[in-house]
Amino acid sequence: MSIRLAMVVGAGRGLGAAVARRFGRSGYDVALIARTQSTLTEIGEALQAEDITAGWTAVDITDDRALRAAITRFGGHAGRIDAVHFNPSAFTGKGPLELSSAELLSDVHLGVASLLTTVQAARPFMSDGGRITATGSVTADRPWVGAASLGVQKAALRNLVASIDASLAPDGIRAATISVNGTIAPGTPFDPTSIAEAIFEAAGQPSDAWRTDVPFDGG
Repeated sequence: MSIRLAMVVGAGRGLGAAVARRFGRSGYDVALIARTQSTLTEIGEALQAEDITAGWTAVDITDDRALRAAITRFGGHAGRIDAVHFNPSAFTGKGPLELSSAELLSDVHLGVASLLTTVQAARPFMSDGGRITATGSVTADRPWVGAASLGVQKAALRNLVASIDASLAPDGIRAATISVNGTIAPGTPFDPTSIAEAIFEAAGQPSDAWRTDVPFDGG
C-alpha cells in the first residue's frame, strides 16, 4: 500500500494539530511545519502516540528558501505530497490609522506570500487528485478594525487560492479556502476539531462540483 502524505504548514496546538490528526486518522502520514520546535515536538509526539506517522521540522515560513527546502525534503522522502493545508496568519493589533506599511507587508508575507512558496515547492510532488486547502476567515469580507492586516491577509489569501486552483485544475489538483465565520476556540461551535473536519471534507469535494471558497458557520 502506497504512502499518502498530508502536510500542514503553520501547525500549532489548535487548528493545525487538529487538521493533522484528521488526515492522520484517515491513513495519511503527516508532515508538520512551523516556527517553534518545542510546539512541533509536542504535537508530533502526541500524533505518534495515536499511531499516526508524523514528521516535523521547525522553519520560519517567511524564510522562503528554508520553507522551500523543508517541503522538498518531506516530498522527496515520501515521493509524493497528496494534501497541503496552509494555516498561518499574522495578528497585529493595530487599526488602519496605526498600522505601518512595513507591518502590513510583513503580515501579508507570512499569511499570504508564503503560500506561493509552499505551493511552488510542493507542486513537483503533487499529481492528479492532489489537494490544497487554506484557513480563511470572515474578516476577508468584514474587516476587524482593531487588526486591519488580518482582513487584508484573508481577502488576498482567498483570491490567491482561487488563482492557484485555476492554474492547477487542468492537472487534477484543486485548491480551496475554508472561511471560518467566528473565533476559533475549543468547546465552541468553532472548535478546532469541527473546523478540521470541514477542511477534510472540503478537500474531498468532487472536482466537477468544486468550490474554491467553502464557508464554515460553526459545527
